[in-house]
Amino acid sequence: MKKLPIALALCAAFVSANTLAEVRINGFASIVGGKTLDDDTTLYGYDNDISFKNESMFALQLSADLQEKLSATAQIVARGDNDFDAEFEWAYLTYEFTDELQLSAGKMRAPFYRYSDFLDVGYTYRWVRPPQSVYNLPFSTYEGLSLLHNTQLGDWDSTLQVIYGSFDGDIAVVSVNGDTELNDIAGINWTLAYDWFSARAAYFVAETTIDIANDTDAGIALNGLEQALRGAGFVDQANDIAANEDDGSFFALGFSIDYNNILFDAEYTEFEVENSALAKQTQYYTSVGYRMNEWTVHLTYENNDDKHDSNRYNALPAVPALNAGINQVLEGVKAKSNVYTIGTRYDFHPSAALKVDFSRFKDDITDTETDVVAVAVDLVF
Repeated sequence: MKKLPIALALCAAFVSANTLAEVRINGFASIVGGKTLDDDTTLYGYDNDISFKNESMFALQLSADLQEKLSATAQIVARGDNDFDAEFEWAYLTYEFTDELQLSAGKMRAPFYRYSDFLDVGYTYRWVRPPQSVYNLPFSTYEGLSLLHNTQLGDWDSTLQVIYGSFDGDIAVVSVNGDTELNDIAGINWTLAYDWFSARAAYFVAETTIDIANDTDAGIALNGLEQALRGAGFVDQANDIAANEDDGSFFALGFSIDYNNILFDAEYTEFEVENSALAKQTQYYTSVGYRMNEWTVHLTYENNDDKHDSNRYNALPAVPALNAGINQVLEGVKAKSNVYTIGTRYDFHPSAALKVDFSRFKDDITDTETDVVAVAVDLVF
């Protein structure tokens, strides 16, 4: 069933409510084309045939002031990689207790990263896409509550956000379609800004369950090993492979500089699901840019390192076959890579920007390189 007619009908209903509330409609879009420069390679969803569908998208955001400090916000997004079927990504209510404190409830963006709130609005950042080594969690929204507090701490602007909620959906983790449940998501996101400098820290936890499907070789191997361990009576070892109500955590640090014409961004993140086959992920990026009137040039370096602690290996030395299977699974999720990106942005219109990025991805495990070039036009309206 196509979701666009439903979304358009809801938009019409939202607009018709203008007699009861002040409704504001904003939109943004990205038209992105890209390809790899090597045969038989893929990166960011591209291969060596040019595609204008993979990262292109169109979105509308509707905000209604319901008076008496209450407002409603909805965001409808149609993505090229989803055949441009429109879906509600945000839908929440906000109540302002004071000018400094507000509470939101509904489906919202999870504030994992510096650019989380603007993740889909390509016009707000200099790259064609944010650095994917860091911006790599396979979901970006949650359903629940958000308490936001804005204040002044001396000369510093402070933004403190506390969230609580859950997530339930299919995401690509080991398998293509893994039914994932994140319960009791709780966390804090704090940003401090002074003039041209800002810094942020974030920490989130969740009870994590991931149902791995048999739709990839890795998924088949992982499920087969878990069944073999349970069948042989090694329940604890099987539980250490499965991601079933395990403790998941996410930690992030970052800072940015916008001084005269010099731009600098850096973010570091860690993600881990304890007692599971998922490797602990550590990644970071640093990016420097320089503005020249309507032009911005930039260079970015990314690093990713996914691995298990060495003490997780050799869990069953007395059973060589199963011990080898556990080691193989733990080693199979190991990843180490880096990316260099050089690009430029041209603000040819007050509401539009043209971008060109060239990225070289180096896989340190396989010692292979993949190059991709992408061109984007980002719009806001």
